[in-house]
Amino acid sequence: MGLKGTAAIVGYAEWPHVRRYTDEKRFTIDQWAELTKLALDDAELSVDRVNGIVCSEIREADMFTPATIVEYLGRPVNFAERVDLGGANPVGMIWRAAAAIELGIADVVVCATPGRPIPSNPNRGPVDPRRYFQSSSHKWGSPQAEFEIPFGNLAQNCGYAMIAQRYAAEFGYQPEALAKLVVHQRESAALNPLAAFYQKPVTTDDVLSSRMIADPLRMLEIVMPVAGGGGVVVANKEIADQCPHSPAWITGFGEHLTMKTPTFAQDLCRSPVGPASEKAFEMAGISRTEIDACEIYDCYTITVLLTIEDAGFCNKGDGMQFIQEHDLGFDGDFPVNTHGGQLGMGQAGAAGGMTQVIEGARQIMGRADDRQVRSCQNVYVSGTGGIMSEQAALILQGN
Repeated sequence: MGLKGTAAIVGYAEWPHVRRYTDEKRFTIDQWAELTKLALDDAELSVDRVNGIVCSEIREADMFTPATIVEYLGRPVNFAERVDLGGANPVGMIWRAAAAIELGIADVVVCATPGRPIPSNPNRGPVDPRRYFQSSSHKWGSPQAEFEIPFGNLAQNCGYAMIAQRYAAEFGYQPEALAKLVVHQRESAALNPLAAFYQKPVTTDDVLSSRMIADPLRMLEIVMPVAGGGGVVVANKEIADQCPHSPAWITGFGEHLTMKTPTFAQDLCRSPVGPASEKAFEMAGISRTEIDACEIYDCYTITVLLTIEDAGFCNKGDGMQFIQEHDLGFDGDFPVNTHGGQLGMGQAGAAGGMTQVIEGARQIMGRADDRQVRSCQNVYVSGTGGIMSEQAALILQGN
């Protein structure tokens, strides 16, 4: 059971990633409309071909989100879904679009993650407790409200640092290896005009001398929020064959959730991306050795390390050595985040936006310019929501 591989990414749009103090402020639904148009233009498709959308949350509607977007676009659809997986949203959106297309529910589905600032509300209400407490749930009855907020076990920096500390206790820790990961990604970002750190490579010493934020994670190992956003068009085979770009076929996916916060994790060093990746590779019918590039969700360096291990590219506990022994650049023997990742581009949109998915499609289409991977036909993409809590994997393949 699984996908037949008859749905493909045929077009995309991605805004430059810039620091959030940009003066350009637009409502989320307006951003959705522009990303839809840009992505459709890239695929040379008209809006009247669209009969499906997949979205995440938008600022203008707490409920009936898909209907709000469809109403604004002025385009009725046969399929609409809202995905709530944090940083796993983009991967989750793409496979859901592919599944709907293979079922015959839709022919062309748009997935978008706007990430530019919105206009200030002149009628501001009280401070959002989720932001004040740096938690995802403050409501009465929530385990987080009862067991975490009162004791300060909150926010992403603390959670990922706790995972890194546990990894160090179990397997040892090499700061130089994770610094090397950052260096390779920033080298790719330096070649990516859309990246916030375009033309700004770093050295290992730069990473290791950057300020300690949450031991053992340093500033350059932690993603920087930026303004940006992306959109993707997924279409059936008949339409894909007519589009101008080589399609990126969606052949395998997996999704696995275990908890919401690390407080309730059974094992901090073994993440849900393991089962998700196993399902994705099994569905696609390819092996790890056939992967030409990995676009791995990288909110923190420890996220990439665990994903490399849990996805099966090396054994558990060997990730540090694996990174040291391989060239992770776009022209290396194990390309990782050839666009710079979020550590090189910045984190835009719904917990990272479409950057990993779009770069995977871009590489297969042969549109990555100076950072193009040679003979790129098979790409692994991952998504991570929460604090290693909800994870998804995707396999994209060329013709």
